[in-house]
Amino acid sequence: MREHLRDTFWFSPTLGLLCAFVLWWAASALDAEIVAHLQGEEAYDEVGDLIGIAEDAKTIVTTISSAMMTFIGVVFSISLVAVQMASGGFTPRVVRIFVRSRITKLTLTVFLATFLFSLLVLTQYDSKSDPRLVTTVPLVQSVLVVIMVLLSLLLFIAYVSSTLRLMQVGPVVDRIARESFRVLARHAGGEPDAPFVTGTPEPLVPESGRIAHRGRAGVLRDVNVARLVRAARREGVVLRLIPRIGDFVVPGTPVLAVHGEGAPSRRTLRYTIYVGVERTSHQDLGFGLRQLSDIALRALSPAVNDPTTAVQCLDRIVQFLAAVAVRPLGAVRHRDGRGAVRLVQDVPGWADLVDLGFAEIRGYAAGSPQVSRRLLAGIDDLLLLAPENRREPLVRHRTLLVQAVERTVPEAAERAFALLPDHQGIG
Repeated sequence: MREHLRDTFWFSPTLGLLCAFVLWWAASALDAEIVAHLQGEEAYDEVGDLIGIAEDAKTIVTTISSAMMTFIGVVFSISLVAVQMASGGFTPRVVRIFVRSRITKLTLTVFLATFLFSLLVLTQYDSKSDPRLVTTVPLVQSVLVVIMVLLSLLLFIAYVSSTLRLMQVGPVVDRIARESFRVLARHAGGEPDAPFVTGTPEPLVPESGRIAHRGRAGVLRDVNVARLVRAARREGVVLRLIPRIGDFVVPGTPVLAVHGEGAPSRRTLRYTIYVGVERTSHQDLGFGLRQLSDIALRALSPAVNDPTTAVQCLDRIVQFLAAVAVRPLGAVRHRDGRGAVRLVQDVPGWADLVDLGFAEIRGYAAGSPQVSRRLLAGIDDLLLLAPENRREPLVRHRTLLVQAVERTVPEAAERAFALLPDHQGIG
């Protein structure tokens, strides 16, 4: 639920508006209590002083309420233009980074809450000026409005700084890499640098049936592992997820295979398979490499011709592949509280990840010596880290890259330069 709400832009502002209303209600009750207490003590001079202070603050509150919505519109209109430029410069799939940005949502939430709170405060100004007849003086509310405005200004500074960083390629690829390592940590059941539990997995009992997808067509975004494990444990079976996270599924295609006698009911399996219009990095091990590869390909296109950006993407691709080089891949087995396997989920294998990270970039690297040199250096590093049985995909990509450069570059000196490994490409 947390991950799904982070992919929306309505939840935080809506919650902020509700909190603003609750805060106003509490502050209004406190103001009324203060006035009633002073009137009960017959301290009418003090009540008059509070009325004067509140009237002076009314000008500030009125100005804030009229200017805040205009300020919100201008700021976020410019931000949408910046997001559009970033998606055109990198890849449309990086827009979700802006959508999931906590500082962006917090800034919009505080801005809207300040606007609503100031409007509610204006309704509390009493038309009576007699200290004996007045029922409320919005003193505490006015102070809270000023505090919220100061908070809005501080958040605006942080928001601009964060937005400018996300328009730069370095922070964007770093964010993608960190999300990829979080997914890897969830699959590993530990920290990103902790190894998978090794050992030969026990074989599954024969398959007894399959459960078809009956929802809408779309990309398999994620699955509710806890619900599936509980459903399988209740029936005493093992469930196997047939498509990988990120596959496009259509109604009628099988999504779950049942191993064992019995099968969970449709009602039990509700809200366990989530399908959307695009992939997310929540459980998708290869989506980070897909984004990095897309950014590098766009940078290497003739219209952009920015090999340095491609090299930055290769840095992160090599970093991620180095982290998974010694880890068993291919399937994740989720167990119940008693240690019994209840859900088997297929994940990309080593060769799949290497192909995803290198294949498309390699196709454009032959014409860019900076990229070919960095790609060769990265493959050589991975050959030192990977065990013997995982070197074949790396050797294959290295051989194909050398052959492509030899076909593309006719001069021997240029070929030798393009095939010299360099961790900075051309430093």
